[in-house]
Formats: sequence, structure tokens, C-alpha cells
Amino acid sequence: MKKLVFVFIILVSVTVFASSGDGNKLAIGDKAVHTDVKMLDVSGEKISLEDAKKENGVIVLFSCNTCPFVLRWEDRYSDVKAWADKNDVGMIVLNSNYQKRNGDDSYEAMKKHAHEKKYDFYYVVDENSLLANAFGGQTTPHAFLFDGQMNLVYKGAIDDSYKSADDVKQAYLKDAITEIGKGQTVSLAETKAQGCSIKRKID
Repeated sequence: MKKLVFVFIILVSVTVFASSGDGNKLAIGDKAVHTDVKMLDVSGEKISLEDAKKENGVIVLFSCNTCPFVLRWEDRYSDVKAWADKNDVGMIVLNSNYQKRNGDDSYEAMKKHAHEKKYDFYYVVDENSLLANAFGGQTTPHAFLFDGQMNLVYKGAIDDSYKSADDVKQAYLKDAITEIGKGQTVSLAETKAQGCSIKRKID
């Protein structure tokens, strides 16, 4: 019996490890990686994190087309973008769902979704889930905020209520943007991400 329990624990551990991709995970204070990698935007341009970055930093938001959590939260994406613009912070949204690239998260589906939802920010293909695996992106959505030196200063949820903007009591991401816009240290640097698992490529 003990041997069976031990084997089960090992299997669970392997499954959890595999779900995070290649095992990498950026910690608060770490430098962004793959910042010069060009990714195909729904506009047809190729955009890197460096291209999207502004003086005070950049938001990297993992998202997709059909996750119920995204569909509840994405009406706030443009509000976050406007807030970021106000604080001289860039924004780029990445679709890392490699396993759904021939279906719901194909490039054509991304273009259609962005048009229907009137996206006013970069929405790019994270080919082979490169950045999701390197950053440790776990869910859609999952926000990573980098400062002007490309150090990670916040990661987690957009705010504390995926169900409705009217129920938000703490706007985690916007608060962090405000603080780096003022040159301050982010007071709440990490929150728990909520959403659908990224359907990533695992080597």
C-alpha cells in the first residue's frame, strides 16, 4: 500500500511539473527574457517585448480566445491599456495555446476575436509557447508587469473579481502600474492567477 501511495505522489509531482512547461518561472525582481523575439501580431506586423515597452515598462498578458475567465475579464483589457498609456507603460497580449493553434486559437481566430472585441493593443502568437514556458505563465489570463529596466515587479491576476468589474475591490495590476509610473516600489508584487491552463507546447 505504501508503495502505491509513493508512486501516486511521484505521478502527481510529474504532472504538476509538466504543466508549467520547461520548469522555468520568473520571480519578482528577475529580468525579462526573450525580449527581442519577434511575434506575429493580429495586424500582420511582428512585435517584440522591446517594441511594446515604453519608458516605465511593459505589461505582458497571457490570454486566448475562448477561456471563460478571459471572456469575463477581457472587457477590462482596454481599460488597463488606457491606464498603462497614462503611466507610460506598454502592453502586449500573448496567445500561447500551442495545442489549440489549429482550432480556437489559430491565428485567423485571433484576428477575428481581436476585431470583434475591438482590441486596441498588440495581440500576438507566442510560437511554441516560448515565453509562456520561459516566464512560467500558468493561466489565461496571467499578467506580468516589468518596469523600465525590464525587471519583473508584479505577476498574477488583473484584479480581485473575474466575474464583474463592478465587484472589484482591488485593482492589482492597475495599482502596480500606478506605482511604477510614480517610480515607487510595487506594494503588492504577487497574487494568485485565476483562469484556464495554458495549452502550451511541452518538449
